[in-house]
Amino acid sequence: MIPAESVGRGSGIAALRFAARPVRIHNGHPKLRVDRRAVAAIIRELDIHCAEILGSGSAAAGHYPVPDGELSIAFLTDGALARLHAAFLGDPSITDVITFTGTPALGQAGEICVSADTARSFAAGHRHDFSEELTLYVVHGWLHLAGHDDRESASKRRMRAAEARALALLRARRMMPRFAFVG
Repeated sequence: MIPAESVGRGSGIAALRFAARPVRIHNGHPKLRVDRRAVAAIIRELDIHCAEILGSGSAAAGHYPVPDGELSIAFLTDGALARLHAAFLGDPSITDVITFTGTPALGQAGEICVSADTARSFAAGHRHDFSEELTLYVVHGWLHLAGHDDRESASKRRMRAAEARALALLRARRMMPRFAFVG
C-alpha cells in the first residue's frame, strides 16, 4: 500500500451505529487540495449504507460489502496512475481509477487509486463539477471492492446504477467532499 496520512476512526452518531474502518489517504498530486476528513466520512457513509447502495439483488448477483480492514485511497497525477496501470495491468495508458484488493486477514480492505487530472479534464470537458467527478472515482473504486465489475454491459449497468445511488445519498446528506486545484 502507498504510505499515507491516517484519518482516525469515526465519531458521532454514525460511529455509534457502525464502527468506522481506518481510512488512509495519500495525496500524491502537488496541486490538489484534499479534505481528508470529508473523504473518510464518505467512506464511512458508503459502508453504513452498503445494502442500499448495492441494491436488493446484490448478494444474489455475487456482490458483497467491501471487506473489513483498512482502506487506502490515493489521489494521483495522470502520470503516476499510468505508471501503476503499466506496472500492475500491463497497460501504460492513462486511466481514471485502479482498485487493488487487499488482504482482509491482514486487516487490509484494499486500495483505491484515482487520477485527479483525469477527473479535472473530464469535468471541464463535460461541464461537470470537479469535486463530484473525483468523488465518483472514489465511489467507483469502493464498488469494485464490493464486488462490482464493469467489463460487461449488464454488470456495467448495475455498477452505474449503484454509483448513482451512492452519489444521490452523499448529495442528500450534503456530504460531497470539496476538492480544489491550486497554483
